[in-house]
Amino acid sequence: MKRRTELMSVLIVCALVFGFTGQAMAVTYLWQVALEEIEGSMQHEYAKKFVEILKAESRGEIRCNIHYYGELGTSGEITKLLKNGDLQFAFQSPGHLGSYIPEVQVFSIHYLFPTDFDLLEKILRRGPNTYKVLGKYYRKNKLELLSIIEEGWQIWTANKPLRKPEDFEGITFRVMSSPFLIVAYRLYGAYVITVPYGEIYLNLEVGRIDAETQPFFAIQEMKFYEVQDYMIKADQLPFIGTFAANYEFINKLPKDIRVLIDSAVEGANAYIFDFEPRLNEQRKQMIMKAKPSMQYIELTAAEIEAFKARALPLRQKYLKMGGEGAREVLDAVLKDIEWAREN
Repeated sequence: MKRRTELMSVLIVCALVFGFTGQAMAVTYLWQVALEEIEGSMQHEYAKKFVEILKAESRGEIRCNIHYYGELGTSGEITKLLKNGDLQFAFQSPGHLGSYIPEVQVFSIHYLFPTDFDLLEKILRRGPNTYKVLGKYYRKNKLELLSIIEEGWQIWTANKPLRKPEDFEGITFRVMSSPFLIVAYRLYGAYVITVPYGEIYLNLEVGRIDAETQPFFAIQEMKFYEVQDYMIKADQLPFIGTFAANYEFINKLPKDIRVLIDSAVEGANAYIFDFEPRLNEQRKQMIMKAKPSMQYIELTAAEIEAFKARALPLRQKYLKMGGEGAREVLDAVLKDIEWAREN
């Protein structure tokens, strides 16, 4: 209730500043966009482009306020605000959203997606089956799925090398609040806990957790490298984010406004898929420069095979944990992976 009250206060102030009559700055629509990440992050870059395009194509009639992680609460609290209609748009990572929409945990299945960037982009941006099928389960939860983006491959950070599943034994590994991710890392032998994103650094620093996983940009901007000695690339999972709107809000808009939103989404998609590889490589180099003692390890094909063998049960576990639409969603993703390879 407190978060909701604070958000409504923000909306009232914005109404006074911009004027809902459209006279002061010709603003007809003023919307709120929430991120699960901080300023300068991948989601922030996406949101900036989305907002910029909306403003330009609407000739200033549509304006948006961007809220960084922590301003409106945790990822779970942002989901509730979005479902209740207190937010218009928000990023929803499958690791968190899986508690509401279990089907979305398909994006947490290790070694499901191809490592080829062009293939992955084609699947996530253009896949003819995934959006159609997964969108049904978003709508059942009062959300409208707008975009699926890749933010970089998940990199393990730890204070010892993690080159084989046995290396996970005896370590405490942090994951997002997803029952499926907990199962995944237990298969490798880790003791798994969930810790809010903003509390990871402190927990690494005091030794409550020994390892975690993020793309390079997040490791750098949250300074996790300061309290970790190794970064390990195992090609197990890309970090995938979904961009969603409140279902009732977006489906009550005039058709011409919805066309502008779809155009802004497509423009932001094109921008972020071009931007992501460059940002993550830049952030990786920044980490290595800031901490020359950091050890970066890319697992060999043989080492990856050992993790793939441990991860084999995950598809069946997803079918049990992924809700009523698990089989339908997994089949849609597999069809799009095959479609991307053939086209």
